[in-house]
Amino acid sequence: MNNLVIVKGGGDIATGIAHRLYQSNFQVVILEIALPTVVRRTAAFAQAVIQCAPVTVEGVTARLAMLDEARTLIDCGLIPVLLAEEPQAVEKVIAALKPVAVVDAIIAKRNTGTQLTDAPVVIGVGPGFTAGEDVHAVVETMRGHELGRVIYQGTAIENTGIPGEIGGFTLERLIKSPADGLFIGCRQIGDTVAAGDIVGHVGDIPVKAVVDGVLRGLLQNRLIVEKGMKLGDVDPRCRREHCFTISDKARAVGGGVLEALLHLYIPCREL
Repeated sequence: MNNLVIVKGGGDIATGIAHRLYQSNFQVVILEIALPTVVRRTAAFAQAVIQCAPVTVEGVTARLAMLDEARTLIDCGLIPVLLAEEPQAVEKVIAALKPVAVVDAIIAKRNTGTQLTDAPVVIGVGPGFTAGEDVHAVVETMRGHELGRVIYQGTAIENTGIPGEIGGFTLERLIKSPADGLFIGCRQIGDTVAAGDIVGHVGDIPVKAVVDGVLRGLLQNRLIVEKGMKLGDVDPRCRREHCFTISDKARAVGGGVLEALLHLYIPCREL
């Protein structure tokens, strides 16, 4: 029986999804771009692209690979991470691997090319998708009562631009770029920071934390960024171990994706 799922995106939410599917005995392949802009790098399989080396998150290992290596790596118990930036490249991977499901977990707040015809089951994560039109199901990503809910008709909650509350803070916990330019970080994920501490620079302009806490995420060095772009994330709960494990949000969303996949796929397969 084919049980291969393609997950588009290798960020922290996509990693939570891939990890849950893998632990539920699905075969998983991740599609990523050549320069991932992932903030929570220490809990993201996208890091396999940045490091060009295997990355392990909570006991599951992903490795950058070519398409013709994917099946071999899966048989070895690994998650292949394939570079597929252009639509034609994504189509090529889907045609070659014939997945039972495609999960769009890019979290772009819009549909960047996923179609209902990509696989027997197509799932969109977060806003930008409409269940019944471009995907079969949508999984809610907004923190709160609806987090992880599976939507079979309609859309997720519209993006507000305001992150969910953690430790009493919302926007304040985000670190955003003060300008366009080259980002260079000077602190490490897991460091304790205080409000006003410099965590990096964009060009000559310092990038500062706004609240006290643990630096839970920080963008990879030497990426070109735009003003207002998210560069980091401070967790005011000050639990350093949270920086290196799958978040509560990613677990909830992963559970929603698993529910949608089982709900839509299992009744259709031959018994």
